[in-house]
Amino acid sequence: MFSVPFLAPMARKTGNTLACQADAERLLAGGHLVGVWPEGFKGIGKPFSERYKLQRFGRGGFVSAALRTGVPIIPCTIVGAEETYPMIGNLRTLARLLGLPYLPITPTFPWLGILGLIPLPSKWFIEFGEPVDTESPTPTPAEDPMLVFELTDRIRETIQHSLYGLLMQRRSVFF
Repeated sequence: MFSVPFLAPMARKTGNTLACQADAERLLAGGHLVGVWPEGFKGIGKPFSERYKLQRFGRGGFVSAALRTGVPIIPCTIVGAEETYPMIGNLRTLARLLGLPYLPITPTFPWLGILGLIPLPSKWFIEFGEPVDTESPTPTPAEDPMLVFELTDRIRETIQHSLYGLLMQRRSVFF
């Protein structure tokens, strides 16, 4: 996003930052709340057939940052977002030419032009889980790759389980 000419300045002005350790630790140490989407582009660029199946959470950078700053991790589960832009195809070649990770084909984009960028309506359910404590008796827990991996995997499983629960409660995509 930060390499796209129009999006980069707008992203900074709306409070977005790069997904890097230095920025995360600076914000967390300063007492700021930090929202993280650990699936990255793999999560938002997956086909509609794979909706609500969490992708791998990268290398656990968000866990390392939380361990280094001693802040809790609060899992957040969202149901409803994956229906707003259902990706039915990907224009990979054009995406590469534009320097984008993917260029989606949805039921409305690119067919309706700029109007195809308007999200489809859907009812959202948002659930916050119990905070995961990151206090550790060891002096450098963020340097232990097994601890980071286990905690990252535990958080991923917690969110996936919560997704299944919210999907079971949902009556319809629209209400």
